[in-house]
Amino acid sequence: MGIFSRLSDIVNSNINAMLDKAEDPEKMIRMVIQEMEETLVEVRSTTARIIADKKELARRNKRLEKQAEDWENKAELAINKGREDLAKAALLEKASINEMIALVHEDMHKLDEALDKLSHEIEQLQSKLNEARARQKAMLMRHDATSSRRDVSARLYDGSVEKAINKFEHYERKIERMESEIEAYELSGKHIEAEFAELEKEGKIDEELESLKARLEKKKTDNKNTDTK
Repeated sequence: MGIFSRLSDIVNSNINAMLDKAEDPEKMIRMVIQEMEETLVEVRSTTARIIADKKELARRNKRLEKQAEDWENKAELAINKGREDLAKAALLEKASINEMIALVHEDMHKLDEALDKLSHEIEQLQSKLNEARARQKAMLMRHDATSSRRDVSARLYDGSVEKAINKFEHYERKIERMESEIEAYELSGKHIEAEFAELEKEGKIDEELESLKARLEKKKTDNKNTDTK
């Protein structure tokens, strides 16, 4: 048995109240949407049949009007030929056809009223269906959010997050040690370069000192030679 017994039950339904009373709101909203969709298909199918019936009545009305016109032409012909009896018979046929035309017009008017009513009901049903789908979407989003929160809480409770943090801190300390070693290597390299630079500097000073001593010795020798002469 369906949730709704009549289309008016759907149109007048309070979806929020129904879900608040339901033991399983998610299951209830799925059933509501399914029944609304099925009802919408049925109403649209009925509308299509009525439109087809209206078109058939329009074609029948056109044929009857043509027949009425033909009988009127025959009545005129009979009068012109002096056959009033035939003219009267033709007019009786025309009157009978006009009665059928009136019935067809009445049926077409009823179909128009039915189409107007169905169009309004389709609009209302579509609005209710959109409302139900929006509520279902909100419920799914809420369910996903709740599931995510539950998963996070479960991970916090079982210590997996703490383990991950500890592992991250371990890697962080390892990286810091590697950076310290690199800095130590760089400092050691700079110290060695400085010692070599100092040695090169001392070598140049020694060379300059020896050169200066040699010049002074040569100058002293030159002065002695000059005095001897």
